Amino acid sequence: VQLQASGGGSVQAGGSLRLSCAASKPTGDVMGWFRQAPDKEREFVAAISWSGIVVEYGDSANGRFAISRDNANNTVYLQMNRLKPEDTAVYYCAAGPGSARAMGSKTNPTPPRYWGQGTLVTVSS
Repeated sequence: VQLQASGGGSVQAGGSLRLSCAASKPTGDVMGWFRQAPDKEREFVAAISWSGIVVEYGDSANGRFAISRDNANNTVYLQMNRLKPEDTAVYYCAAGPGSARAMGSKTNPTPPRYWGQGTLVTVSS
């Protein structure tokens, strides 16, 4: 499975962006988003089960982000609102086995099996 992320760009603080990630073929996997800011470790942002019913968010989402998926188009989305300069990072989509909660676990995460190439989000103050 190949993942193609898009939708990144530059936005002012308080603005919104919607990231998309298209899978090359249907996957019954959990899909999610991670991000990596300069000089920081990659961190979990959000994950969603195949059904779309179960979602998990990392601390960085903080009620401002929403993940969704469209299985008919093999696509997962990340709607990001009220963006802050600290949200500046390369955002990676991912897919893998297990559960949304397991993908985002801080203590024993299930690592994704597939990664997208990343899309840069820059938020200016």
